[in-house]
Amino acid sequence: MRAGELAAPYPTVDLSTPVIEAARLMAAENLPGLIVVDGERPVTVLPGTQVLQLAVPGYCQDDPALARVIDERSADVFLRNLGDRTVAEALPRERRDLPVLEPNATVLEIAAVMARSRSPLVAIAEHNGPLLGVITLDALLERVLA
Repeated sequence: MRAGELAAPYPTVDLSTPVIEAARLMAAENLPGLIVVDGERPVTVLPGTQVLQLAVPGYCQDDPALARVIDERSADVFLRNLGDRTVAEALPRERRDLPVLEPNATVLEIAAVMARSRSPLVAIAEHNGPLLGVITLDALLERVLA
């Protein structure tokens, strides 16, 4: 089986998408992250952990024990700190390379790229072309273990 046959539609966002909207999409679809596109071309991954890093106050990240001093009611709404920020603001300065493979890649190539990049997502696209789909680690393991 080739990558083009395994690839499935996957939610995407662009750099101008409000990060709270991206967080809601991740939560609704139970996703670890989203593919960020420039037009139709995949460029990077927005991991859910980056959204948390933007939303959680710095002093709580520096010392998680300090989070205990915040009352429960306030702690439950920390994502509101995201305000009008965009996906561009949530991405790290040094963007994580998005693994992209062409549709003719083999299952072993996909696994090798996931392992090397430590990414649970691999985008499928022709060279510099639009996103055709995504292969998740779950889908790859399901195929390999079948």
